[in-house]
Amino acid sequence: MNRASDILKNKSAFSLAEVLVAMTISAMVLVAVLTIYSRAESSAAAITRKLDSSRLPSEVLQRIAEDLDTIVAASADTKVTVENKFENGFSTARLTILRNLYNDKDEKQTFEKIIWQTSYNNDVNSLVLYRSHSGIASEDKLLDEQKEDWERELFVPVCSGVTFFKIQVSVGENFQESWTGNELPKGVVVTISFAEPFKTLAGVLDVPEEEKITRNIAVDRTREIKFILAKKEENKEEQTDEEQEPNQTN
Repeated sequence: MNRASDILKNKSAFSLAEVLVAMTISAMVLVAVLTIYSRAESSAAAITRKLDSSRLPSEVLQRIAEDLDTIVAASADTKVTVENKFENGFSTARLTILRNLYNDKDEKQTFEKIIWQTSYNNDVNSLVLYRSHSGIASEDKLLDEQKEDWERELFVPVCSGVTFFKIQVSVGENFQESWTGNELPKGVVVTISFAEPFKTLAGVLDVPEEEKITRNIAVDRTREIKFILAKKEENKEEQTDEEQEPNQTN
C-alpha cells in the first residue's frame, strides 16, 4: 500500500499552463476546420445557385422553341406576332403563335393559340412570365362547353423574378422588335435574365450582357434552304505540267 501511494505521489500531473496551451491549440484546430467547412459549403452553394440560375432560363427557352416548332411546322396557315415595350422600366415582350383552320362553311377558326408574355408584379418588383394556350385544340367538349371565351384563354404563370425579357425577329443581319405581318419570320431571338437590374442613362432598367441568356430559334425548320455554291476562279496564267501540251520532238 505504501509503495502504491508513493507511485501516485511521484506521478506528475498537468500544470495549468499546459492545460491552457492544449485548449488553445484545440480551439485553433476547431476554428480552422469550421472555416474550411464553411468555405466549402459556400462554394458548393454558389455552384448550385449558378446551375439553378442557368437551368430555369434554358427550360423556358426550350419550351418556347417547342411551341414554335409544334405549331408552325404543323400547318401552313400560321401567324407569329412579336411586341416589345417597357413596363415600370423593365423590358417586356409578347409572343403570339396563332394557327387557324377553315370549317366546312369556309369560316376561319382559331385552332390553336399560344401567347408568351411578361407583366410587372408589384409584390416581387420584377416581371412574371405567363403562358396562355387556347383554341379548339385545347378544348374539352365535355368540360369546356359551358366556359366563356375569357375563361378559355387564361394566363398561367411560368416563373417570377424575371428582370429582362426581349423577343426579336431576325431579318437578314438586322433585328426587329416588332412583327405583325402575315408572312412568317425566318427566326426569333429570345433573351431572358433573372439578374439584378441597373438603371441606364435613358431611365430604363437593364442587366449586364453576360447575365443575359439568348437563344436563336428557327421558326420553320422544314422550309427549303437555298444554297449558293461559289465557283472556282480559273487561273489561266498558272497551269500545271500535266495540263500543258507535251513538246514535239524532231
